[in-house]
Amino acid sequence: MRVGLTYDLRTGTDTESEAEYDAPETIDALSGAIANAGHEVVRIGGLDALLRALVGGERWDLVFNIAEGRHGFGREAQVPAVLDAYAVPYTFSDPLTLAVALHKGVAKRLARDGGITTADFAVIDDPSALDALDLSFPLFVKPVAEGSGIGVSDRGQVTDRPTLERTVKALLRRYRQPVLVERYLGGHEYTVGILGTGKEARAIGTLAVEPRNRDAPALAAYGYEEKERYEEHVHYRPVEEREARSVEALALASHRILGCRDLSRVDVRCDAAGTPYFLEINPLPGLHPVRSDIVILARARGLSYPALIATVLEETRRRLDADAA
Repeated sequence: MRVGLTYDLRTGTDTESEAEYDAPETIDALSGAIANAGHEVVRIGGLDALLRALVGGERWDLVFNIAEGRHGFGREAQVPAVLDAYAVPYTFSDPLTLAVALHKGVAKRLARDGGITTADFAVIDDPSALDALDLSFPLFVKPVAEGSGIGVSDRGQVTDRPTLERTVKALLRRYRQPVLVERYLGGHEYTVGILGTGKEARAIGTLAVEPRNRDAPALAAYGYEEKERYEEHVHYRPVEEREARSVEALALASHRILGCRDLSRVDVRCDAAGTPYFLEINPLPGLHPVRSDIVILARARGLSYPALIATVLEETRRRLDADAA
């Protein structure tokens, strides 16, 4: 196939605002893995470059899409929406799922309506809305529509009303979007890789996300700082079947209910009693060849980076063939 590659590159600044975008080594590794699977690779870039190419008449058999977009709640949906308009097939989820999943409040509502266990929560778009908040402390607070751990830190764990009000006001000012306030879960955190679509989807493995300091309690937050400098802060422990069973069942159900396709990563956290709860889902998981969670997870299960990308392409082909049948 002639495979186009859509992406948004980091500009080179190592800041939180760039965290969702891809480093050049990710694009190099993806290009190599797609070529290794026997395909011609065309590096397209982001939305503007895609539009120029399409208007100019260029087409591809398939687009491998990891473009995060730049603005708004629908930013991850922009490239897939354009590809749909031009009837160009692509990897991963459609615009509806990508927009829903980015907004954690909407995703949690749909997951909850589908029978998925999720912690009690509220979406706060103005500090005055806290007056009607009916949630018990401790709570956790984070921006409602950021990825890559942006806006997530241990400062988000709050245990009293004054701290809650200060934290919410600070996040509203900094990120200019609503804030998710949810019951804090004091147990282990897991991240689960899901491969495939619909009834064919299956878990490929689970990692427990633990403090590097084994004497410390569970991580209060798995945020931007922990993800960017995981070698200093985080120990990823591959989880065996017995421990993973309920976590993976929850993650797989979330993937299906929210309409994810081909590949996703689901974050799950347990309460103190060990009951798993849906945190969020990433239908465009990071694919850095070394540091991305789903790559680490696949590697722990014996799936190399080229093999992971080849498997994603095969899952996409299978889905497209089924849709055409």
